[in-house]
Parts: sequence; structure tokens; C-alpha cells
Amino acid sequence: MTGIPLIVAFVIAIAVMIVMISKFKIHPFISIMLVALVLGLVAGIPLADVTTVAADGTKTTTPGIATVIGQGFSSTFTSIGIVIILGALVGSILEATGGALKLADMMVRLVGKKHPELAVELMGWIVSIPVFCDSGFVILNPIRKAIVQRTGASSVMLSVALACGLYTSHVFIPPTPGPIAAAGSLGLGDNLLLVMGIGALASILPLVAGIVYARFIGKRVKSSDEADQGETTKTYEELIAEYGKLPSGWMALAPILVPILLMALGSVASMAKWTGFGAQLCAFLGAPMISLAVGVVFAVIELGSMGRIDQFYKLTEETLKTVGPILFITAAGGVLGKVIAASDMVNFIKSNASTFETLGIFFPFLLAAILKTAQGSSTVAITTTAGILSSLLIPLGFTTPVDAALVVAAIGAGAMTVSHANDSYFWVVTNFGAMTPDQGYRTQTVATGIIGVAGIIGVWIMYLIFGAMGIA
Repeated sequence: MTGIPLIVAFVIAIAVMIVMISKFKIHPFISIMLVALVLGLVAGIPLADVTTVAADGTKTTTPGIATVIGQGFSSTFTSIGIVIILGALVGSILEATGGALKLADMMVRLVGKKHPELAVELMGWIVSIPVFCDSGFVILNPIRKAIVQRTGASSVMLSVALACGLYTSHVFIPPTPGPIAAAGSLGLGDNLLLVMGIGALASILPLVAGIVYARFIGKRVKSSDEADQGETTKTYEELIAEYGKLPSGWMALAPILVPILLMALGSVASMAKWTGFGAQLCAFLGAPMISLAVGVVFAVIELGSMGRIDQFYKLTEETLKTVGPILFITAAGGVLGKVIAASDMVNFIKSNASTFETLGIFFPFLLAAILKTAQGSSTVAITTTAGILSSLLIPLGFTTPVDAALVVAAIGAGAMTVSHANDSYFWVVTNFGAMTPDQGYRTQTVATGIIGVAGIIGVWIMYLIFGAMGIA
């Protein structure tokens, strides 16, 4: 199956999956895997691997549905599994030592107790410039939870604000891989400063929209970890008494700050095209798995300094039990994305790209949004869209470097629109935010739709202004 029928089948599949999870309460893992299997069969993926031999003797193997499912499941574990485990372990130790409460106190003092949602959103926006948003949410979630206890703010409000802040810089600002790849495809590989500047400006409206929606939905949705707001102050003071003494600010910050700095160093080394042993060392330390492992080391040091090293085994065991369901649901989402990628949907979109040329700056946004919604990964949506547009910039009227940078930003806005069940970030935010899948659709999915639209509006406004100034 290809063309419009495949698009219709995909839309029906997503609708069925959402109904299965939210209406009939079928576990997300089962729902996603079933939908992925049926959609793969409907899309024409063969039942078993098929090998064809060309006239010159070249063999080509088309993977069957079982192979595609296995690849989607394993690739998700490879890319994010260990990162989630290590990040969650850092969070568990921060909570056990009181480090999360110390960081919450520091953040509240910085922006004031009345605006915790602004604090976590800006914190997420900064952190996700060098760090994948999935990893960033796992790392910062203990601080979010501690701020909920410290201020009595809505847990859902802070989850949405943090998720929006992380997502915005993730799709707009290098050195995250998506914007870097898009800049390279569109001829801006040596002009990343311009891409970063445009990306920062494009972040403004999504950040504002994210705060507004977080405040709105936080009053209407309650997560399972919502505290009794009338007892929040008492609970916080009791927690302080239980710890006896909180760790120093540096000791509390190191397990989070050091991995972020290492990831940033790895990104800088890659952008600067360093060579030799130093570049290899930076790439090694900057890999999320390694940098978070270093963060765990600092967290264990903190645990020992607080006289609680005997709790390390128990904390590790509890962490593994907690993240297990998250890992398997996330992997199921990866399976659905792989099935979509193995179908003919992406080829159909590429072959019909000329139909959208009259849409101007909105064309990159719509193309990226379709790809994002279809296969789940923002980075894949960004890189694929940029590849499609690499030969279409001039026909679309984008002739200057500023034009190209605005296209990168428009692609980034589309790559946020929207995060749902085939996106690992959806499950990270929903599960770590202690929300049900139905609540995840009302919070994460709607929020990403809003900030994505806000993003393209901001890009369009810049396009008009820069065009009037004669630089775009």
C-alpha cells in the first residue's frame, strides 16, 4: 500500500491506538505493538525477509515484519535505554540524599517562589541545548518533584513547563544533532552561529505559549504524585528534618552539571572538527551514556559523604523496577516508528513535495510535522525534511543564508508537532510526570501542538520582518 490510502491507514491506526489505551484501558505496550503489527501488514511489509537477486548478481534483502519489529525494539534500547537507567539512578540518589531538595531551594531562590513554572522551563531550555530532551527530563525530574514539594505548585504544571522548555531548544538550537544536521543539509554548516541566533529568537513564542498552557492545564489535570497542597509546607519541613543536613550546593549540582558539561564538550569538539586523541576523548566523555555514568559516580560520592552508601544497592534495585515499564513502552513506540519508516510513507511524501511549494515558509513546517507525527522522532523529522528541501530552497524562494536559517527553524517547529504515543519523549514525560496515557495526550500532546504552532508563527513573523529589512 502507498499514497493516500497509506496516509489514511496511518491516521486510523493512530486513532485506534489512542482509543485502545485511553478508552479500553489496554496497556500501552500491548496497544502499540498490536497497532504496529497490523499497520505493518496493511502497509505491505512482507511476512518474512525477502531476498532478490539483480541481473548483476547483487542481492537485496527486504526485511519482514518480524525483523522490522525486532529492529525497532532493539534500536530504541540502544539509543535511550541505558541513558534512562543511569539518569533515573542519579535522580534516585539525589532524592535519597536530599540533593534534589537542595537544588529546588537554589532554583526557588533564583526566580522566586511565585514562579516555579518559569524556573523549570528556563532550566529545561538551557539544559537541552547540549542534551537530548529525553535525557534532560530524566535528569531534571527530581528537581521538578522537589520544587513541587517546596512550593506547593501543580506537578502537572511543572511537568508541562519543563517538557516545553527542553523540547524548544532541542529542535531549534545547535549543538543538538537535529538542527546541526539540518544546517549542514541546507548549506549552513559553517554558519552555525546564525542558526543558533535564529533558533534562540524562534524559542521566544513557544516558551511563552508553554508557560501559558502549563498554567492552564495544571489547574485541570492532577497526576498521581500530586501532594496534598494544604500539607506541602509541613511535608517539606519534615523531609528536611529527616535528612538532618542537606548536601552542599556543589555536591547536589555536580551529578547533573558534570554530565551536561561533558555532553556540551563532546558537541563542541564535533562542531569544531577537532582531531586526534583529545577529540576522541571528548567524543567518549560526551556520549550521553558515558557522561551520565560519570554523573552516577558523583552521585555515589555524594551518597557516601552523607553516610548513606549502604543504601546504594537498594536504590539501584528500586530504580530498575521503576524504569522497567518505561523502557518497554518506549521501545514499543520505537517499533511503531520503525514500521512507519519501513513502509512507503516517507517516499510518498518526498515524491509529492512539489505540491507544497506554494506554501512558502509553512511548507518546511508542514512537512516536518507530518514526518514527526508519522514516525515519532523529532531528529529524524528534522534531518529527513532538511534532506528533502536541500534541492528545493531556491525554487521555494529561499535564497539567502538568513532564509536558510529560517527554514531550519521552521523545520524545528514542525518537528515538535506533535509528540504522541510513537515518540519516546511522550512516554518519558508521561511516566516520569506520574500521569496516565490519557493525561499525557491532554498535556504533552496538546502542549507540543501549541508550542509547535507558536514556533512557526514566530518564524513567520521573523521572515516578514527580515524580508522588509532586505536580508531575507
